[in-house]
Order: sequence, then C-alpha cells, then structure tokens
Amino acid sequence: MVVKKKAPKVEAVAVDDVKLKSLTDSLSVEGDSRSTELARVLKDSLSSSDPVEQIQLISKAGVLLEQLREDECTMGPLLQACMSTLAFLFTTLPAKNPLKRAVASALGSGPDWLQEQTVGCLSESLSSCLSSTSTDHCSHLTDSITSCLDGFKIGEKCVHHLLIEVLQFFQRTFDYYVEQNRGLSGRHVAQAQLMQSCLAAVKASMLVVQRSQEPITTAVLSASDDQSDLHQALSGLLSCYTCILTDEEFVQTVQSTAGMAVVLLIRSTIGNGDDVPVIVAGLLQCSVDAGSIAPQWLRQSCAGLYESGRPAAVALYLSHGALAMLSWRGKTLVTVKTYCNVTKGTARLDQTTYILDYFLPKLLRCNPSSLSHMVQALQKMPACTEGSAGSRGALGALMTCLRAARSQGVLKSVEEELWGGLVPLPLMRQALVHKHDQVRMDALGLVCESHRSTETLSRQEIELIRHFLPFNLNSQSPGVRQQTVSLLKKLLCRVKDSAQLLQKKLDQHHNHKDQQVFNMYQEFLRWFCETLFQVFHPGASFSRCLMALHLLGLIAEHFTFNTGCGFALGESVSFSHAQAVLYCLASNFLEVKHLACNLLQKLPPAAVRLQVSPERLQSLLQVALDLSTSTKPFDSVTAAHLLNLLLHQPGLQAALLRCIQKRHIPVQPPALIQSQTSEAASLEQNTLAVVQWLMVCLKEEVLKAESSLLQAAASYPLYGRAHCITAVLQQLNTGSLVLLSEWRAVVSELIGLCYRMSDVVSPVVQSSSPEGLIPMDTESETSAGLQKILQEIQPRDTNDFFTSARELDPSESDCNSEQKEPENAVHKPQSCNSGGGDGEAYRVTAQMVLVCCWRTMKEVSMLLGHLCQSMPLCCFLTHADGRGVVTEDQVEGVGQYFREQLLQSRHRGAFELAYVGFVRLTEMLCRSGSATLQQLPAHWLKEVLEEVKSSDPSSKLCATRRSAGIPFYIQALLSSEPKSSSCGLLKMTMRSLMALAMPSNDADTESSSVPQVHALNILRALYRDTRLGENIVPFVSDGMQAAILGFTSPVWAVRNSSTLLFSTLITRIFGVKKGKDEHSKKNRMTGREFFTRFPALYPFLLSQLQEAAASVNSDSGQVKLHPSLFLLLLVLGRLYPSPMDGSSSPLGLAPFMPLIIRCGRSAVYRTREMAARALVPFVLVTEVPSTIQTLLEELPQEPGPGLQQNHIHGTLLQVLSLLRSYLADTHRPQSGNEQGCDLSSALFPRLWLATRQNLCLVTRGAFLDLLGCLCGCLPVPVSESQLKKLHEEALQILMASELVAPQGTVKRLIASKIKVFVYVATQYLQSLAHIAVSVCVESPHLWDCPESAGFQRDLLERLLRCLHYEVRLFALDQLLRRLQKTEEESQHRGQGPLPFDLSVSSLTSLAFHETYPGCQAKVLQVLAVLPLSSLLPWRDGMTSLSCLEVLEHLLTLLETSTHSVELYCAALSLTSQLVLHLAESTPQDVSEAAVVCLSRWGALVMQGCAEDQPAEVKLVSAEVLVKAVPTLLTAPALPLGITHTVALWKSLFTLLQDEDQDVRDGAADFTCYIPAHLHNTGVSTGAVSPPVALEMGVGLLCQLFQMWGQLAAGMVNLIQWLLGDEQSDTRCEESLDLDEEFLFEKGDLNLWAEPLLWARMLHRHLSALVSVTHSPDVSAAELDRLSAIAKSNALAAQRSMKALPALPQFSATIEYAKISLRKERASLALNLLDTLRSS
Repeated sequence: MVVKKKAPKVEAVAVDDVKLKSLTDSLSVEGDSRSTELARVLKDSLSSSDPVEQIQLISKAGVLLEQLREDECTMGPLLQACMSTLAFLFTTLPAKNPLKRAVASALGSGPDWLQEQTVGCLSESLSSCLSSTSTDHCSHLTDSITSCLDGFKIGEKCVHHLLIEVLQFFQRTFDYYVEQNRGLSGRHVAQAQLMQSCLAAVKASMLVVQRSQEPITTAVLSASDDQSDLHQALSGLLSCYTCILTDEEFVQTVQSTAGMAVVLLIRSTIGNGDDVPVIVAGLLQCSVDAGSIAPQWLRQSCAGLYESGRPAAVALYLSHGALAMLSWRGKTLVTVKTYCNVTKGTARLDQTTYILDYFLPKLLRCNPSSLSHMVQALQKMPACTEGSAGSRGALGALMTCLRAARSQGVLKSVEEELWGGLVPLPLMRQALVHKHDQVRMDALGLVCESHRSTETLSRQEIELIRHFLPFNLNSQSPGVRQQTVSLLKKLLCRVKDSAQLLQKKLDQHHNHKDQQVFNMYQEFLRWFCETLFQVFHPGASFSRCLMALHLLGLIAEHFTFNTGCGFALGESVSFSHAQAVLYCLASNFLEVKHLACNLLQKLPPAAVRLQVSPERLQSLLQVALDLSTSTKPFDSVTAAHLLNLLLHQPGLQAALLRCIQKRHIPVQPPALIQSQTSEAASLEQNTLAVVQWLMVCLKEEVLKAESSLLQAAASYPLYGRAHCITAVLQQLNTGSLVLLSEWRAVVSELIGLCYRMSDVVSPVVQSSSPEGLIPMDTESETSAGLQKILQEIQPRDTNDFFTSARELDPSESDCNSEQKEPENAVHKPQSCNSGGGDGEAYRVTAQMVLVCCWRTMKEVSMLLGHLCQSMPLCCFLTHADGRGVVTEDQVEGVGQYFREQLLQSRHRGAFELAYVGFVRLTEMLCRSGSATLQQLPAHWLKEVLEEVKSSDPSSKLCATRRSAGIPFYIQALLSSEPKSSSCGLLKMTMRSLMALAMPSNDADTESSSVPQVHALNILRALYRDTRLGENIVPFVSDGMQAAILGFTSPVWAVRNSSTLLFSTLITRIFGVKKGKDEHSKKNRMTGREFFTRFPALYPFLLSQLQEAAASVNSDSGQVKLHPSLFLLLLVLGRLYPSPMDGSSSPLGLAPFMPLIIRCGRSAVYRTREMAARALVPFVLVTEVPSTIQTLLEELPQEPGPGLQQNHIHGTLLQVLSLLRSYLADTHRPQSGNEQGCDLSSALFPRLWLATRQNLCLVTRGAFLDLLGCLCGCLPVPVSESQLKKLHEEALQILMASELVAPQGTVKRLIASKIKVFVYVATQYLQSLAHIAVSVCVESPHLWDCPESAGFQRDLLERLLRCLHYEVRLFALDQLLRRLQKTEEESQHRGQGPLPFDLSVSSLTSLAFHETYPGCQAKVLQVLAVLPLSSLLPWRDGMTSLSCLEVLEHLLTLLETSTHSVELYCAALSLTSQLVLHLAESTPQDVSEAAVVCLSRWGALVMQGCAEDQPAEVKLVSAEVLVKAVPTLLTAPALPLGITHTVALWKSLFTLLQDEDQDVRDGAADFTCYIPAHLHNTGVSTGAVSPPVALEMGVGLLCQLFQMWGQLAAGMVNLIQWLLGDEQSDTRCEESLDLDEEFLFEKGDLNLWAEPLLWARMLHRHLSALVSVTHSPDVSAAELDRLSAIAKSNALAAQRSMKALPALPQFSATIEYAKISLRKERASLALNLLDTLRSS
C-alpha cells in the first residue's frame, strides 16, 4: 500500500491589530515608484485572510525585489520598511507553513547590492526574538534558526552575524528544559513533548556549530584567552550537553544526539588533528589524564563527563558521537581505547558486547582501510586469562573485527595472504578452542564465511577446520550447535561451488595447480566424513551424535555419498560406518533416531548391506518385532524407526515370511504380493504386509489380555504394536493407493481391534483413581472389570504393590488363576525375562499395569485419529471414482468412541492424548465433503453442553480432576471451527458456560454445584487455548466476574475451580510471568487501558471492593474476611495510573484509592500487606510525597487508650510501600523536596511509635523500617536540615533500644506481660539491625556518630553477638557485601572505605563458636574475603592459634558439615587458602602433622568433585583445584606426595567431564595457572574450552611425571585410570537382571561425559610417554597385577556379551555400551602392558 505524504497545512499569517497598524504605517511613507509598488503588494498580503492569496502576493513581491536596480532605486525608509516586514514575517511564521518558504525565497531573490541590508533587517528581527526572556517560544525560535540554515544563504549569514546570541539562546533553552524535566516526573505525555522539543534544539544547535565552522575556528584561534564571549558561549553549550548526557531522566535518543554534539563541539574548537580522538577517548574512559591536552575551559565544561560516578550509558552515547563525527583513524583509536577500557572490567558486559558487535563492524563498513590499524592495536592488548564466561578479551574483539571484515569483502584470504600474515595462525588456533562460545563462533565464521561463495579454500583454512572440529562436536548449547552447523554449511557450499568452477577449468584445460586443489578438497571431505563417522561409538553423548548426524546430512545434501564420480565419497563409507549410524536408531533421543533414519537412506546400499544380505535384513526385522512388545515404552519407538527403514527394502516381504515361519504359530500369514513395479508400489506392498502381520500378532495378544491384563502388562503390552502400525502408516502416500480393497479390509479390522484394546484397558483409566489406589467406583459395569484386575494385584489390604514387584507363576495363564489365595503371591526375587516364553516368571508392578493401560489408550487414539485424517473418505463429493477407504459410518463411530473416552477417562495421560487424536478427527470433519460429517461437531457440542448442564447423579462425567477430559473434548470441537467464520459455536458455548459458571440463587450444595464446577473448569481450558486467539477476548470480563463471584461459594470445589480460572485469566490479561518476581512491573497495564479493554469490569470491581472494604473493621476486634478481597487486591495491584487519567475520565482510578486505604485496617496481616502493595499503582509518582504525608497525619501523635494497632500497622505498610516504590522509580523528581512537601512535620510528632512507649513490637518495627528508608542514600521528600535531625533522632532510638541495651532486656521483653511471640521480637530486632548496619557498615558517612573511638566497631560487634541468629546473619551478610565491593564501586555509591579497623579477632572467634550453620558459613565467607595476612596468627578470644591448629579445626568442621552446602563450600574455600599458605611457607620441610592435614584436605576436595555432589560444591572444588595448580599440583617438591597429587589431578579431570557447563568452565581455568616453564610450544594458553583443557591436562601430567622422576608410579596410576573402576566379574551380569525391574531406565547420570573417548585419550598419551622414555622402570610384579585385572575384565566382558540377546545394540543398549567400554578399556590396557614388557 502506498501511503501519501501528508501535505503541509497552509495558514494565513495572523498579526495583532497594533502590529498590523504599525507595519501598514511604515509601508505607507513616500518613496520611489518601484518601492511603492513593492510596499502596496506587501500591504495587500498583510490585509488578506486567504493563505493561498498571501503566498501569491509574497511570490510577486519576490519578483519585484529581483527587478530592483541600484540606479533606479535607493535604500530609503520605504524599502527599509519592506525588508523589515518580510524579516518580521519570516521570524513569525511556523516552520512548516509553506508561506515561510515563500518569504525566504522572496528575501533571497533580492539583488546583490541589497543583500547586506537584507541580512541587517533579518538579523535585527531575529535578535529581537532571541533577546526575549520568555520561554514560551523556545520551540518556535529553534525552528526559525533551523529554517535560516535550510538552504537559505541570507539566513545563514544572519546566524553567523548573531552567532554568540544564538549559542546563548540555546544555552538558556537547555537550562530551561533540564529544569522543566525535573518537575514532569510521572507526567509521561508532557515529558514526551518536552523531549521532542529538546531533541529538536540539540539538532539545531549542532547544525549551527557545523555551519559556523569557519567563524568559530577563526575566533578561537585569534582569541588571546579563554574569556572571550564566544568561548563563554561554547563553554556554556558544552556544559548543557554534559548535563543532558549525565541526567538519566532524558530519553536515550536525546542523550545519544547530545553525545554526538559533544564530539562535534570538541572537533570544531580543537580542529581535526590527532588531539581530538585522544580527548574523546579520555572522555570515554573517564580519564582526566588523557584529556589533559584539552584547553582548561573545555575540561571545566565537561567536568561531569570525567566523574567516575556518571551513568554507565554515557560511554555508549559518546561512542555514537565518535563514530559519527570523527575521521576513520580517530574512530579506530577511540573504539580500540574504549574496548581496552571495557575489557579491564570498568564497564558493564552489555557495553563490551555493544562495542564488539556494533561499533567495530560499522567502523569497517565506513573505513575498510582502518582494518590493519585495528588488528595491530588489538594484538598489542594483554590477552584475557581466566574469568567469567562473559569475558571475550582482545582475542574476541579481534575475531569479531576480522569476521566482519571478511564477510563484508574487506578482507580476502588467498589474495592478501591473510593466514600467517595479518592473523598469526597460532592465534587463530587459540581462538578456535577459546572458552567463550562467541569467540569460537567468530573464529569459525572468519574461516568459513566469505564474500564470494566460489572463493577457493586455502590449505591453512582446511588445517584450521581440522583443528576445530574434534574439540567442538560435543557442545551442550543448542545455540552453539546451530551456529556451528550453519557456518560449516557455508564452508561446504564454498567447497561445492569452488569445486564446480575448478572442474570446469579442468575440463577445458588441465592445470596442475587446480588439480592439486581438487585433490586437497577430496582428501579433506573424506577426513571430514571419517571424523564424523568415528563419533558413533557406544556411549557417545547426545550432543556429539546430533552434531555429527547434522553435518553428515549436509554432506549427503551437497555432495551425496555416490561412488565413481565427483569426490566419490561413497567409497569412503565402510560397513562399520553404516552399522554405527544404524545403531543410533537405539538412541534415547528422538531427534537422533530421526536424523539417523534419514541418513541411512542416503548412504550407499553396499555399505548398509540390507539388500545384499537377507540374513541381516531378517535379524533386524526380528529385533523390530521383538521390541514392539517390550515393556519399556521407548523400545516401541525404536521398533517403529527400524520398520520405517526396512519398508524401503525390496526383500522385506521375504524376510517377514521367514520370521512368521520361525514362530511356528498356527496362523495363516497375510497374502503377500510379490509383483513389484515401482518404488512407490513396493513401499505400499511392504507397508500392507507389515501392518497385516502386526495386526495378526496384536489380535492374538488382545485375546490374551482380555483374559489377564496383568499377564499382558508383564509380557506383551499392547501399545508397542499399535505405535508401530501408526508409524508405518505415516510413511504411506494415501492419496495414490493401489491396493484399495486390501486397505479397506485392513482399516475396518484395525478400527474394530482398536475398540477391543480400549475395552481391555478402559476400566483402569476410567476408574476414579487410576494411579493405583483402591477405587471407590460403585457403577456395576466399571467395578466388575476393576474387581477382576484388582484380584490380580493381590494382596489388597496393603500398598505393597506400589513398590514391590508381583511374581506371576508361569501356570497363571488361565482365567481362573486370579482366584488363588493371597498368601500364595509372595514376593520372591527371582530372575525373569520379558520375552513371554514358556516356563518363565513375570515381575510386574502396579506402575507397569497403569503404564500399559494409558499408553494403550494413547496409541489407540493416535491410530484412530491418523486413520480418519489420512485415509481417503468414501464420499461421492470427494472421491466420486470410488477410491475411498474409510466410510462415513466408521468416522462417526470413531467420533463416538473419542467422546466416550474424553468424557469418562480419569488418567491425564490417556485423555490428553485422546484429545490429540480427536483434534485430527475434527479437522478432517471440517474438510470432508460430506454434509453429515460437517454437522457432527456442532451436534456433539450441543449434546455435551446439555449433559454438563444436567449433571445428574447417574452421569459418568468426572467432576474431580479439573473435569478430566471434558474441557479437552470441548476445546477440540471448538478449534475445528474455521477462524475466518463468525465463530457461532464459540459464542453459543461461551453463553451456555457463563450461565452455568455464575452463582445461582439456589442453596449451594455439593450436587447442585457440579455444573458450575464443570463450567469453570471448561472456561479455564478455553482461556488457555492459544488457538482461539483474540476470539476469546470479548468473554474475559464475564470470566473474571465468574471467577471472583465463585469465591463466595460455600462449596470448596467451586472455590478451587474459581481460583484456577482466576489464575488463568490473570495470565491471559497481563501476559505470562516474565521472571521470578511475582510483583514485577513487566506484567502490568495502565488502569485506562485495562478498563477500556474490559469496561464491564470497572463497575463490577468497584462495587465488589466497596462491599469488601465495608466488611473490614478491625475496631470491633472481630476478624471479618471478605471471600473476594484477595482476588480484588491482586487484580488492582497489577494496574498503574495512566498519564492520560484525569479526574474527568469516566474510567479514572481515583474512586478505588480510599477503598484500598480502608482495606489496610483489616485485622488480617496478609490483607494489610496486599492493600499496601495494591495502593502503589493508584498514586502518581508526583503525588507520592503528599499522599505519604496525608497517611502519616492519620497516625496518633501520642500513646493513649483505644489505639488501633492494626490500623497503625496498615497505614505504616502503605507508607512504606509508597516510599520504596518512589525511591526505586527512575522517573521520580530528582529534587528531594518535591512541591514543597516536607514529611518531617508529620514524622517528628510520631517518632514515639519507634520507641518503647509503643508497646506493640509489630508497629514499632514497621516505623523503624520507615526510618531506615528515609535515612538511606537516596533523596527523600525531607529538607536537608530536617533530615540531619532525623538521623540524630533515629540514632538515639537505636541507642536506647533493646538491641544496644544489655542482652537480658530482650529475654525480659519476650517473657513480659506484652505476650509477644519470639517471631515478632525477632522481626522487630531485624528492623533495628537494618538501621544499625546502615550506621556501621552500609552508609556510615551519612550518620553523625559520637566521637568516642570505635563506636561503629562496637555496634557491629554487638550485632554479631546478638542472641537471635537472624540478626547475626543479616549483619554478616551486609558486611560481606561491603567487603566484596571494589573501592571504585564504593566510591560510586559515595561510601568510601569502612570508617574503622575491622575487628578480625571477633570474627575469628565467632568462626569457632557460632552454632547456626547459616551464620557459620557467612562468617567463613567474610574471613575468606579478607587478606590472609590479617587473619594469622588466628585469635580465639585471648588464645593465639597456629595455622596448623586452625586447619585441623576447619577440616573437622568440613568432615561434619555435609548437611549444609553453603557451610561446606565456605569452609572448603577458607581451608584451601590456609593449605596453600602452608604449602607456600614451608615448601621443602613439611611436618608430619601438616602432611596429615594436607591428606585430609585432599580427600575432602576429591569428595567434593564426585558426580553426585551439588553443583555449588563442585564449583568451589573446581576453584580450589585451579588455584592449587602452581603451588600443589605442579610443584617440583610434591608437597602432597605422588599419590595424593595424582588423585587431585584425577579429580580435576573428573570436573572437566562434568555434566554441568559451569563446572567444566570453572575447572578449565587451570590452564591460566600453569607455570610458564611448563608451557609446551604450540599449545594454546589462556582461557580454553574444557575438552582442550582436558587434553592439555593429561599431557601436562605426563610431562610432570618426568619432571618429578616418578615415571613408574605415574604410569601405574594412569593405567589404573584406563582400566576404570570395575574390578568385579559379576557386576555387569547382575545389572542385566536389576535393570528389568525399572520401567523407565535412566542410564548414566552424566549425559555429557564419554568414558570411551577418555580411555582412548589416556591410551594415546601413555603410548606417547612410553615411546619417549623407552624404559619407565615399572616393576614386573606391578605389570603382572595390572595384566591380571585387565585380563579378568576382558573375560568378564566377553561372558557378559555372550549373555546378551541378538543385536544387543537395540535390545539392551545401556548394558551393551557398558560392556563395550569395559572390553575396550581392557584391550587398550593390555596393549600398553605388552609394550611396557617388550621395552
């Protein structure tokens, strides 16, 4: 759509009568003929009221002016009056009025001899306007100045003439805007208008400076000092820009433009030399030194920008200015300097990201030649070592910069010799394995991305990919995996496109160089495929398999696995490769199965060997058929994927026939059709044969299940077969079926079979308690089926069957076996198998029965839904040729089946999945050509609504479980209605449900409220259904009313359903909760918007609140709680006032305020809290101080009889909520004393409420909290003198309180007649503690403390000795936060250092004697932050302890504190510092006691690295080990001894393979601590990714063994690691039986670690060590011992492997992986041991 530009509005010039007469008189004086004619035209234009006529007359005046000749006309009074009139019109008219342009054109068209006089007249007129002190015309004057510079030469000369006046005008304007803005906080519309005006003024002032470059430069250079008028004007303007930049009240657009204005002004006054970027860089870094070359006046004007406490975003706005206003060399210098500053940690992470991802690429686009300067500057920066994952360092910046350059075509690899030239290759290798994800991705992008897709890959790029790929396949982050695949896809596209170009060249004329490149490509692609195929080993992680399958899929897509032509990649795919991909079908991850299945179909058939080997095809088919009856649910998914793969094989039918014959079942196999013409026909015939055979098996199993469901659950659950049938049918293109008669028979039989399966399991899923409890059903139909099942799950009088397995004797196969005596069913543990053969026992639990039932229901639903959706319908309109398969009657029957299941199932799994199947059916009904079928949804909907309405006692509808499947049934029917229709069904349904959901006048009883409960539950489901979209919104008001009124019902079920509906509606109205904070501002709406969208809620909520508030009366002493009050306060708390909301608005929020305030008087504590929170949104930020004052004035000024403490408490809570919200609001007025409102007058007379005069501790504590808020760092509505007095009063109250008085006072307080609970006293003491902590720790500079030495220290110690642990915990927590802050952060908050020397001895004593674990942990954390030199010697009271004694105490604490993670971590951290100190102070001479301590410490660290430890413990353990690297793990003296040192290295390697990404990253930091003399050449140093750190760590340990002279011991240790922990022959074999007991086998806890790769890595490093040293000198006895273990393990693995079923990769995946691992470990160890013997 083309939008027409809005035409500017033409308005006639409006001049008041006095001015009009003055102008007319001046134009009426005598003059020459030409001047007289010009004057007449101007008089006509002034008297005209038609704007178009005025434009014509002004244009005519312009023509007359142009014709004036100096010899015919003189500059007399008349001509002067004409020019003055035109100048007046120009300065008076609005900027957008076309008449103004006409006037400018007329003024500009005068002859040259008249120009000077014209400039004089216009300058006089403009000067007159500028000299006005009125602020009303600021915007108009700004527009006039802009118009002067808009292609208007006379105007530009005029501005140059009045430059100082213009600059002074802008200074006055900005001062006015800044002042105005402070008073507009909360008035968003007015503030937005002011921001628009301010933005226009900043832009206009910049335009003036830009266009006045010459006069400014001339004036600045010629001025002898900085005191000239122009200097003063420029200085004032710069101060204004600085003020805007540092005032966070201004919007970002204005601040960003002001940033550009600052840089422009500096450039204009300093010139374009090298000094400008240095000054700007100094501003960015807050560095006065860097700005020292600037003139004094400039530094003074920008003083606010040099303050360290300036807002963080200032740097970004100045960076905008640098990019926009500086030359490319200047930009480079500024950007790099800024980045250097940011990476040192002086700015926030978002700034780093902004500079890296925005500025560097933009700079390159502007100035490609700046690249080499950037690279040089970044390479000179220090490399980033360990640290947070957010630190990308100089290397990260370099990669981002180069990647942007290459993708933009600025950088070309081959032509400019990029690799090794501009970028050193070692640096690239380091970036490709960097710890930070984005650095690795940028480095990979630099290699893969190119401006041309046909750019040839260089040998260096291929080498870099070879370096990258092995270390980056196992990424847990989906985002990183996606980026990696995407970038490697670009690389493969480059290979493909450039190879095609090479091939063309080679076809035309053979070139040796091109042939070499082609051969290099082929070698690379084969290596690429080989590396990826090697990934699929037993136990490979999900992420590695997924990445490899994705990449192999790309290879198949771009190059194909063909043989003989092109790169012939098919020749490199071996049988073992294809087999490894095939075994991926057994993965527990659906995505892996799916990708593997697709890849197998693209691999060469000769490698897959399904067509050439009938035995292999048959064995896989047999495995698939066996898995389809497995009791493990996921096995059926594997079976389905196997069958989908086999369906495409021509020999499938023959293999199926052989499988049938092997079973010796006296069943006639389905007729198999052998004639195969095309691939599609073959697929259809294969599918039909498989479905028919699965049906034969299923019929037999259903028959058995009908006699014993327990037997079926234990040996042949029905759902697996049904799932396979559905999966197989999904492969079929049902639109082009050939075997129609066969399919009709199959579909008919399948539907009947589905009904039978459902009948078998429905008694369980439709019972009142399907999860296994004894049911309460009394209906004869249901109970008969249930009793039969319950007899099987004997004994009935205990709940053993939930946890214990039931042993079924093989003879229990007939129907009568269920009547055996309960005592015969004892739980005997005996081995079992799930194969279902003769003479086998079955182990079954109630869980297995339930899973069998609901999964069968699920699969039946999915199968029926698929049949109806995909099979062609026998309908004349759609298939007139008679090609239909499923009939209308069958479809209607399936619909009736779904109705029954959804309305009667109790198990959520069953009805949720029945819903999925039913949705498929309803979609098909709408699309069908049958009028009968199309009308079914409406008919079924009316039926169910009628049944819900009646809900008589005989109804089978489930009234509990949130109405179970009823809402799903109605959802499915409504979602079938086309979105573009009138939504008649939805409207009819909502009307019916609303009528039922509203409370009725009848007396509420359990039975009469059932329809209401159903209606509320159904409404909840409909409001949650995203597919109904905006169509449901008109019914939200009614739903909210039903939910709130439902809370008044006496019936619990109604109230419960109302709560759920209310919660759903809150989410529907205000959006999904964004974050953990329940009261976050993100999920809110203005009152105006809320009531405009839902107008019906305004009178409803107001009337309900009036009713609820009337019931709140704590004066009576009775607790009255209105049922809906909580809900009302919750809704109102989500609103906030609109700036458009005035008193005249019919939907204003004002009427709600007094009612909410009244709710604060409730006798219920929680109601008072909610009312306080709900009040905040109803008070405009500018009205908060006055509202607080009004509330405070309601409080009593002195104690007396009849005080209502609930009322006082509610009022104080409301004051506190308002004050906290006000102080947190960035848009609050910045001046403390807003609108002259000083709270002190209301506050001081009521200070008694915080003293002992007030006997209620709750209100005393609340008033203390209020004092704490007012005495904080933020500006409050109290005058400065009164605030100082308030601090004094608060300090006096604190000193007279129970906290500072002797401790016995608190005990007497609790035991006295006041009768308060300990909790209330604690809460009160915590309020006192907040003030005390502010005095001594948080903000000591704000308090005028007594001069006595150590007052604040004594106060802190008193807090730490308080009897209540909550007070101690709070004090320690605040002290820790303060100590952790850097000096810079403290200065930023105006805190400075602590005003006293911290009493370390009191903390060290507390560490030994504290009993509460939380306080104990906190005091240890405080001590760990302090320098160790200040802690030693350690003081415990008067006793001095040595480092060793302290260590022993802390180690004992560690060994006994495993119950508290926080305490354990704190103790471990401090203990480790002491251990390192001990090892550093006595590296050679370690005492025996110290050795014992070090050993205990090592054992505890190893314990903390175990897989089952909490993540926090593992993170601290990682940090401890990393810091121990230089002192303990790599020390030449081996202070811990070889055994403990190697054990700690093993713990570090365990952490590097942990499943938690943060733990791995923390452990990987050890590479930054490796001493310089141990660095291998070519090994990347600094922050590397965990896989690389692991590889480096093992290599380093081997190097250390040689340095320590402990080669033999080292070899033995590593071989033991290689062998693993399994030392028992029986363990693997026993695990096979154990696993059968668990229905949902979870496998290993760690899904990231890959033990097989770890074993291969150890073998690789050990082999290298042996080859280097030749004779490690391992004793023969040790070699024999290790060989014996290895051989024993190999034999055990061999026996276990033989015991596994056929193709164990599918049928026993986890066991197979464990045995394979054990086998390979033993094999690798034996190989090494043989090498050692031979050497």
